[in-house]
Amino acid sequence: MDHSNHIRLTEDELTQANLKGASVYGVDDHKIGKVDHVHGVGNASNIVIDVGGFLGIGAKPVLVPAANLDFMRDESGTIHAVTSWTKDELEAMPEHRD
Repeated sequence: MDHSNHIRLTEDELTQANLKGASVYGVDDHKIGKVDHVHGVGNASNIVIDVGGFLGIGAKPVLVPAANLDFMRDESGTIHAVTSWTKDELEAMPEHRD
């Protein structure tokens, strides 16, 4: 996916309402998870990503800083994120428990 034409979200747009359910893509541009929920607002927030599993079943929630994700809108307005982490790196992180 070519992200060069996608519009980056502003810090004010990094909210639970905007980010919940957004797909997260890794370094190889493959989908590696989706946003489950957000703790806080803006770049200082933390994002819970569900990684692995099948259709949401068996997915492992991990907590990552929003600053490590690049959130953007594609041409159709769909919000997604890009990260330098791989799926294996996210799956190796500790499981997040609320």
